[in-house]
Amino acid sequence: MALRKKFLKSKPLCKVSFDLAENRLPEDAKKVELLGSFSNWEPIPMRKVKGAYTRTLDLETGFEYQFRYRFDGELWENDEAADSYIPNGISGDNSVVRL
Repeated sequence: MALRKKFLKSKPLCKVSFDLAENRLPEDAKKVELLGSFSNWEPIPMRKVKGAYTRTLDLETGFEYQFRYRFDGELWENDEAADSYIPNGISGDNSVVRL
């Protein structure tokens, strides 16, 4: 798992890439989604590229965003490269990315 951040000089935005290596997925997982406060917790499909699932989003700087990965619509996972974690009040913690 990895987070890559590229801050734009011309706008208060950061291109954040959420990367999830295929070997980090549960066996037989077919659908990988990214959910977070940046999408109102609506699922964003991740794309398979060279043995990893990835998704890049333009996020506004000066904020922190909570997120998690979901496999096949039911199994949730955090990102070990997150900037921090925060209790989600349901079952465990959410990953946090700070910009």
